[in-house]
Order: sequence, then structure tokens, then C-alpha cells
Amino acid sequence: MTEPAGDDTAAELDREPPPIAAAPDRELLPIAGARLTWSWLWRELRGRWPNLTFALLVGLLGAVASVVPAYALGALVDRVREHAPGSAIVPITIVITVAAVVGGVTTGLATYLIGRLCGQILAVLREATVARALTLPATTLERTGKGDLLSRVGTDAASIGKAASDVIPTMISAFLLGVLSVAAMAGIDWRLGLAGAVAVPLYALALRWYLPRAAPQYARERRAVADSSQLLVENMQGVRTVHAYRLEQARLHDIGIASGRARDISVAVFTLFTRFVGRVNRAEFFGLAAILVTGFLLVRGGSVTVGESAAAAVLFHRLFNPIAMLLFTFDEVQAAGASLARLVGVVELTPTPRPVTGDDPDREPPVPVDGSLELSGVRFSYDGQVDVLDGVSVQVAAGARVALVGSTGAGKSTLAAIAAGILRPGHGEARVGGVPLAELAPADLRGRVAIVTQETHVFAGPLIEDLRLARPGASPDEAAEALATVGALEWAQGLPDGLDTVVGEGGHELTAAQAQQLALARLVLVNPAIAVLDEATAEAGSLGARDIEASAAAATRGRTTLIVAHRLTQAASADRVIVLEHGRVVEEGPHHELVATGGRYAELWRAWETRTPTSPSSKARLT
Repeated sequence: MTEPAGDDTAAELDREPPPIAAAPDRELLPIAGARLTWSWLWRELRGRWPNLTFALLVGLLGAVASVVPAYALGALVDRVREHAPGSAIVPITIVITVAAVVGGVTTGLATYLIGRLCGQILAVLREATVARALTLPATTLERTGKGDLLSRVGTDAASIGKAASDVIPTMISAFLLGVLSVAAMAGIDWRLGLAGAVAVPLYALALRWYLPRAAPQYARERRAVADSSQLLVENMQGVRTVHAYRLEQARLHDIGIASGRARDISVAVFTLFTRFVGRVNRAEFFGLAAILVTGFLLVRGGSVTVGESAAAAVLFHRLFNPIAMLLFTFDEVQAAGASLARLVGVVELTPTPRPVTGDDPDREPPVPVDGSLELSGVRFSYDGQVDVLDGVSVQVAAGARVALVGSTGAGKSTLAAIAAGILRPGHGEARVGGVPLAELAPADLRGRVAIVTQETHVFAGPLIEDLRLARPGASPDEAAEALATVGALEWAQGLPDGLDTVVGEGGHELTAAQAQQLALARLVLVNPAIAVLDEATAEAGSLGARDIEASAAAATRGRTTLIVAHRLTQAASADRVIVLEHGRVVEEGPHHELVATGGRYAELWRAWETRTPTSPSSKARLT
């Protein structure tokens, strides 16, 4: 992140504001097709078939109980026409009461069982999505942006959750009631059943008209929300740069356009839905009319009684709400289906295969001989066209401390990510102790190389558990020792509940400097041979910068250290300084030698030395 400098030398570091607005044609994470989505869902259902069968049987019992009162009402009509005594009403009343109680209990239980089953599947989907997202290559997130992923694990998961808890149980109950009601009408007289079935093709035609039009609209809506989320996330993360370059109105305009696009698609979806409602109402009208006309003719012909005809009409009329609910919730099902396809697209994303070296793929991974770090002939491109790094070679001896400096876009952070094993070079190789990073087992790599960046995150929960993310088995004494190493134990113990104080969202808010010390304490707990600091003091502010530098020095003491230097005092204290420009090494050597040669590093050092707290250039950052 950069801010405009007040003098020409510092301004050289940042000539143009970085682009923040997302491109309209931004590549998104894959979306699963219908076959793959249904295949995943069927796999999950098949693994839970006993629960599914029991839930459907309970729902069927509830539907049967809901049909009984209509039969009882028809019998009551016939008793009244026959001038039966008042006592004849008692058994009918008992039947209706018992059926109502049984129907209410079983319908509620079925809704709970189906909702719980759907919730379990959703939990598996969420966990699988997050697990897969955490293993996505950094280059994938660079191409797609964080907004798309966040909208999937946020908005899409919420859409599926709503459908799982409310819509799907209701749809299943409505479907079972509809099938049983038509069967009950046919049981009275097959012609009444046939008349009731008149509405079925009309409902089907309405769905056939609606679904092909709605599915693409919901998919467009989900993508529009993802684009809007992407813009929002990027601008919030780059808020300082936005303020520094007075880009507020331009960025608000971009966000407004993206939000307007999402709004217009939502309005179009709702308009389509209202037209669908009209078709459903027509189907209800023709179905009920067919029942009443057929019932009248059958009663006049003596084939059925008035009560039976009335029972058939009541059965059909009682279907209005369930069928309407069944059909009207298809929009939510469509939205949930589109969201499900987006999540399954992430879950089923093929992992990047680890390269197999040597003739024996089953051989034990090689073990580094020491803590040295070497990058040779490294080239890297995010888009496959423009090289961010072009043939960079860096050697860091075991225990040495090397600083990377250069202007914005020089490739420092990219090189640091390659050194840490987060990115893989397109050409060239990164080696630890003589072993290529690609050949190290993931657990071995995590234990040997660790990176601390300026983007530190404080996870919600007790402070000690936040520390234990680095090493789950760490004891309280070990956690306290790690905090003491980076100079954070005093303020940590001063929290309301000490190391058990809840921090992060909803808890005690840590300052930027404290959060950075927490990240450095995690590094101490991991205890890697190699530490990569990517502007690890950049967010501490001028007041806390020296303290964080001291914390970083303590955390990396005795380790091989590669530093992306935000402050040139870090470079001055390093064993060797490497200057990058436009993805290439332009200078390399100890601090005092580079200053004496009068090259690019000397220019940067003079700009750094001449800063004053009151000068505009004091805001200049070497990033």
C-alpha cells in the first residue's frame, strides 16, 4: 500500500495509483454443471439413506393424516342430508381431532428431520468448501479475486442454508400431500381423480415456462453479487490508497454500477416470478372448475354422493396453499441450486498435483542438509504474459539475514512468496538446504519455512488459542515464552483475562502493533529454520515501528531470514541487501558498500535519511 510522497525521489517509488476496480470479465472460480452437482448431492444422500427414509415415512404419515379430515367432512355432509341424529357428529369430530393432532405432530417432526438432514449435508459442504479453499494456490486467488470466494462461503452458503431449513422440508411435505390428495380423489371416484389431475399439466406447463428462464437469471444474479462483493472487498482493503489518491468518487461510481447491475437482475427475476404466479393461478382455476363440474354431473347421475363430491372439492382446494408453496418456492430452490453449483465447483476443483521427481514416486522425501535458502533463475507471471520476476537468483546462507528492497511492482513480495513455497515459479527453482521446495512434504515445508506478512489476522477466540494455531500442542508456558521473546508478554498478561482473553471479532480489539507481535509469536512457536518477513512491520505505524522491528529481530534471531524491507533501517541491519527493479536484481551487497557506490540503493537511502516527521515525504513507503 502506498501514499503520494512530497519529494521527487520518494515520488519515484509510486508513479501511478494501483488499479482497484475489478474488471467486468474477471475470471471466476469454476461452477459445477448440473450432472456434477446432482452427483455430489446423491452421494451425500445415499450415505444417509436410513435417516432420509425415516423422514419421508414420517412425512407420508403426516400427509395421510391431513387428508382424513376432508373425507370426514364429506361423511358429515351426507349425514346431514340424511337427517342423522346429532350424536352422529361425535365420531366424526373425534376422527377430525385425532387426525389434526397426528397430522400436526408428524408434519412438524418430518420438517425437523428433513431440515436436520439437509443441515448435516450443508455442514459437510461448508467444511469441504473451506478446506478446499484453504488449499487453493495463491495464483488462483490472484486471478479470481477474494470477492468471488467470499460470496460463495458467505452469500451462497446462506442461500442454501435457508433452503435447507425452510424451503426443502416444506416442498417435500407439499409434494406428499399433493400426491395423496389426488389419490384420495381417485379413491372416491376415478373421474373425480381425473378431473383433479387436469391441473397437473397446467402446473407442469407453468414450470416448464418458468424454470428455463429462471435458472440463467439466478446464475447471473449470483455472479453479479460476486462482482459487487469483489469490488467492495478490494476497495475496503485498499482504502488508504483510495484516500491517498482521492479516488473515493471513482470507486463509489464503480461500486454503484456493480450494485445497480445486481439490482436490475434481481428486479428482472422478480418480474419473471410474478408472471409465473399468474400461470399458477390459472391452473388452480381450471382444476377447481373441473372438480366442481365433474362432481355436479356425477351427483346428478347418482355415481357419488354430495358429501363425496364436496370432499373431492375440499381436497383439491386444500392443495392451493401447499402447491402454491411448492411452486412459488422454486425461485428459492433455483437460487439455492445455483449456489450449490458454485460451492460444489470449489469442492470438486482438481487440486494442483505435486510434481513427482525421480524414478520412484514412493521414495521418502529428501531432507534438507541445512537452513540455507536458494532461488535460481526464478521467473514468474500471474497472467502468463507479463513476467513479474525475470531470471532472479538469490542465495541466503544458513543463519544469514538478507533484505529485499525496491520500488512498488519490483517483485519483492512475489519473490518472498516463492521463497516461502506459497507460489511456484514458472521457471527456475527454489531450494531449502539443497532440496527443491516442490519435493518437500507439506508438513516438512511448514516446519522449515514460515512467512509473516503485513496482513496479519487476529482470529476470534482466546488469545492463547490464536497462538496455538501455529502449534496446537503448545503449552501455556511455551505460549508465554513465545510472547516474551517478541516483547508481547507484558501487554498480553495485562489483558482482562490474561492469555485466556477473547480477542478478535466480538472480543478485545488488539492494536495493529499487537496483532503483528502476535504473528511474530506464532513464528517463534513454529520454530522454522527459515523465516520470510514480507513487510512485517508495515502496518505498525511510525510510533510502533521500532518496537516491531525489535520484535522481528528477536523472533528471527538465529534463523535464515529473508526480509522484504518496508523501512530501510531493516535493510541497514541485514547482512546483505538485494535491490530489485522491474523483476530483476540490479544491485546486491552489504548496506555500506551499496551506499558508497552511489547507485539505486544509495538514492533510496538518501531519500530515507532526509525524511523528517513534519515533511510530506515522511509518509513515503518503500513498498
